[in-house]
Amino acid sequence: MQTAQQENITWHDICAISEIPKDAGVAALVEGQQIALFSIAKTSQVFAIANYDPFSEANVLARGIIGSIGEALVVASPIYKQHFDLTTGQCLEDETVAVESYPVRIDNDRVYIGLTV
Repeated sequence: MQTAQQENITWHDICAISEIPKDAGVAALVEGQQIALFSIAKTSQVFAIANYDPFSEANVLARGIIGSIGEALVVASPIYKQHFDLTTGQCLEDETVAVESYPVRIDNDRVYIGLTV
């Protein structure tokens, strides 16, 4: 059974899974929003967060360095190095700051991003 929030998601076909480099990020423009996509080789997962870094005020998170801090998979902003959780978008250095995170699904080797309508 779907929740009300799940019913309001529109799925967008972004690219083939093979087009996202392993352990790196790429940017996609979806409905006018820049989204950073990350493919993690170790877990075979793809994550999507906003590409906009609120600290540098630039669309650069897709160019960040992927790593982990504790149990969290993160991307470090290439500008001022703040870390953003790839699952939630939460900044680890400043609990008052987070970027949008998006649901991802893989279907027939295609990557789909869910945007709330």
